[in-house]
Amino acid sequence: MISTEYVVSDRPFVVRRQVRWGECDPAGVVYTATFSDYVICVAELFYGSLFGGTPQAVKNRHGFGTPTRALEFDFRRSLWPDDVFDVTVEVAEIRTRTFTLLMSARKADDDIAFSARLTPICIQRGARESIEMPPVLRAALEQYRARCEHAAAPSLAGEITP
Repeated sequence: MISTEYVVSDRPFVVRRQVRWGECDPAGVVYTATFSDYVICVAELFYGSLFGGTPQAVKNRHGFGTPTRALEFDFRRSLWPDDVFDVTVEVAEIRTRTFTLLMSARKADDDIAFSARLTPICIQRGARESIEMPPVLRAALEQYRARCEHAAAPSLAGEITP
């Protein structure tokens, strides 16, 4: 099986991704909206990793959702079809109802392709109303942040991870 997106590391959390032709215009430029998809997909894999399950099932079980409140990008380098890049997740801020994840996407040559700042808001499933962050999510984010302070740097895109 060939995968274009997979988890490389849990500490820090890193997803390796390969640009598919269908994510680009005829000139080979990645569609701007595709970057949002990259970030949301990485965030969902991150939530699954935090709780040891599939993201939506885990959030359903705990009764909360994490839709996007804010999303910001800084584009540094172009991505082309078949480029491989690694997205590293850092927990930047944990607030009452929201938290912020910083994501850095690096190409195989260690150049930053883009960085993103994703701020989800916690909502009650079904009601679509904001809620205070569930203690289980707060604890998971805090534990992840603490573990990452002691973790080694991730491998770069294209390197084999032991």
